[in-house]
Amino acid sequence: MLRIEMQFEDGKKEIREIPLPFDIGRLAGCGLRLRSWRVARKHARMEVRDAGVFIEDLGAITGTVLNGQRISCHGPLQEGDEIIIGPCMMKIRQISHLSNHQGLQGGSERIASAMKSQLSDGVVSEEEWAAKSQAFTVQKMPQSSGSVREKPRQDLAQDLYIRRRLHGALLEALDLRRRDVSMMSDEALRSEAGGLLDEIIRTDEEIPPDADRQRLMQAVLDEAVGLGPLEPLLQDANITEIMVNRHDEIYVEENGRLQRHHAAFSSEQAVVGVIDRIVAPIGRRIDESSPMVDARLADGSRVNAIIPPIALKGASMTIRKFPQRRPGMQDLLKLGSLDPCMSRFLELCVRQRKNIIVSGGTGSGKTTLLNILSNCIPADERIVTIEDAAELRLNHEHLVALEARPANLEGRGQVMIRDLVRNALRMRPDRIVVGECRGAEAFDMLSAMNTGHEGSLTTLHANTPRDALSRLETMILMAGMDLPLLAVREHIAASIEFIIQQTRLSNGRRVVTSIVEVGGLENGIIKTQEIFSFERKGGGVFVGAGIVPNCFERMRQDGLDFDPTLFSQRHEGSAHAASFNDIVME
Repeated sequence: MLRIEMQFEDGKKEIREIPLPFDIGRLAGCGLRLRSWRVARKHARMEVRDAGVFIEDLGAITGTVLNGQRISCHGPLQEGDEIIIGPCMMKIRQISHLSNHQGLQGGSERIASAMKSQLSDGVVSEEEWAAKSQAFTVQKMPQSSGSVREKPRQDLAQDLYIRRRLHGALLEALDLRRRDVSMMSDEALRSEAGGLLDEIIRTDEEIPPDADRQRLMQAVLDEAVGLGPLEPLLQDANITEIMVNRHDEIYVEENGRLQRHHAAFSSEQAVVGVIDRIVAPIGRRIDESSPMVDARLADGSRVNAIIPPIALKGASMTIRKFPQRRPGMQDLLKLGSLDPCMSRFLELCVRQRKNIIVSGGTGSGKTTLLNILSNCIPADERIVTIEDAAELRLNHEHLVALEARPANLEGRGQVMIRDLVRNALRMRPDRIVVGECRGAEAFDMLSAMNTGHEGSLTTLHANTPRDALSRLETMILMAGMDLPLLAVREHIAASIEFIIQQTRLSNGRRVVTSIVEVGGLENGIIKTQEIFSFERKGGGVFVGAGIVPNCFERMRQDGLDFDPTLFSQRHEGSAHAASFNDIVME
């Protein structure tokens, strides 16, 4: 039963006692009905969970406000909490009949007082304090004899509660308000924090006797000065991608398959802290005014992060890992991603300065293939790479790497990929390699390919080579050029010579499924002809179409020596010769 005091904007007041659970909304069937246009048909729900009474917003446009902050789900609620929905403010007067769990009473008063002290000192936020209360309630709740499935969840809640408490104690011991730790090296900060945390753990009487204190110390230390639970995941060579949906929900891609991992952050603030530690060294920022960011780790792994209010479930982060060993063409052959004929053909294309686009879906292997093709460029040529977030790692001495930059706090200083492409033309490059074309920079990239910078490379998102051409048309039109579509297509046909289609199969294997030559225009349509393809039969078969590309015919007349049977052979696409984890493809 919930006893609440309701106060409306017109001054009307009333007290209601409502049995739990119940919905709040405009519908007649709601336990608490509020008739206002600002209230959704089903606006919010009150229910009893293991830790106490929770309120959950059901996606209403105007939202649900608890104690001055908009929430999506919050609990356990306490007496005195104020909830605003539409024109009504509801103050909780009494929570009764909570069966086996009665909040933080009796022996827990000392811990609750300590947590409130941290709150008043600014060590933790109100949301984190509420999460601590919830976790401690779950920890103290008696277990029923048949509750086998709930035990792991309770153990995790207890572990998270202890980690939050130790984290708060460590921050208080470091006394961040009176010292600037940003001037300390990572080693010095970790060493000092480790000594303080060791003392805190040794004197803490609340840690269970059977707890693994070394593991606990490592987890808290990683979260305070490192990347938290992501540290062991980043070191695991079998994991190729890490996805943090919220602080206690982490998924990984292992052996090409997605699965949930048992690791978890101790709180929402811990996730935001890790994101800040990732983006700060590369001069980027993330906050409410700029809630999305692309960044990279020291090993080159790509990071995308997004925080509330854009991310409704909480701060989210996606990390695409890259192999420590730089893969080469032979690695792709071992994996069955292409056959020897395709490999030889692509090497010839790069050396003979053919303009190439690598097309494919997300995670299909575009960046890895682009990196391998770039390493086929002769050593005596000057390369300029341009990326949104630096990922390419070329084995090339004469290399200039450029990276785009977002706007600063004042909205100034933004440097877009298009600006870098234009500037690269003044840097006397032999080759320009653009990590990915996403917008107006496509026009400048194609212009470079068509004005003396042959052999340039780039990638874009598309499911087929024909879709890639359509996307190029769209991106050029996005550049704001007042050009007729026919002129755009002529520009594309004159610039691009080959499109490589990269595909990720259902079993997680990445394969070059098509290599297409781009010809001229015919009746206003860009002509293409497939040189190599992949037939999905059994383990797959790589097939040469038996067609010698027009540009290769011209080069043979100029003296290039190659075997014409290169384009008419068939090879089984078996991938048993190497494990998927021998190479990680983006």
